[in-house]
Amino acid sequence: MNVFIAKVEGSTAVLDAEESHHCSKVLRNKIGDVIKLIDGKGNYYTGVLNLVSDKHCMAAITEGPKVQTKRPYHLHLAIAPTKNIDRIEWLVEKSVEIGIDEITFIKCHNSERTVVKPERIKKIVETAVKQSLQAFLPIVNPMISVKEFCKQNHSGQKFIAHCYDAEKTSIKTIAFKNTACLFLIGPEGDFTLEEVGHAKENNFKEISLGENRLRTETAGLLVCMAAQLRFNL
Repeated sequence: MNVFIAKVEGSTAVLDAEESHHCSKVLRNKIGDVIKLIDGKGNYYTGVLNLVSDKHCMAAITEGPKVQTKRPYHLHLAIAPTKNIDRIEWLVEKSVEIGIDEITFIKCHNSERTVVKPERIKKIVETAVKQSLQAFLPIVNPMISVKEFCKQNHSGQKFIAHCYDAEKTSIKTIAFKNTACLFLIGPEGDFTLEEVGHAKENNFKEISLGENRLRTETAGLLVCMAAQLRFNL
């Protein structure tokens, strides 16, 4: 059964225009049909459609809320978008399916792409959440320069991955459980030494993702997989 994102108000679920169009025109649901719902805040519901149009659908809640168990860590990936937008969109989709809480796009000196479409990214996030049967919607932040981002007040553990020779902490040793973890992943030309130094000045630790040199989106995906595997094991 398909899952819809809705705004839940008491015993009523309201679908926005895009979800309503998908519900009524694409899937051809009708009044009286049973649908599955999430609110993006961690809750699952079952409802019965009592209003169906291409711009406005509503359902009466019959079951729920059933709360999704939240992961005992907060994973934030700050990443420079790739020149080929398909690659970063692929990363967004897969990272959401595996498990991520927050994504920020960063602009670096060597960035070949300095613009992303937030609404497009958010739609990919929503689709991946529904596909993977999750109930929490990850946060998607607007693009910001890496230097400004590093100066912000981020709680928890903070790491920067780069390809320069340095004494680095291995991602295999990171304890993700019961903490917030933020990872900086640079562009295809890597961070500059100045950017690495600025991150270190703001208490980011240098981290190794292994012996192989990785593409930007591969590095981001590895971080998500490492967190999931460390938690499950």
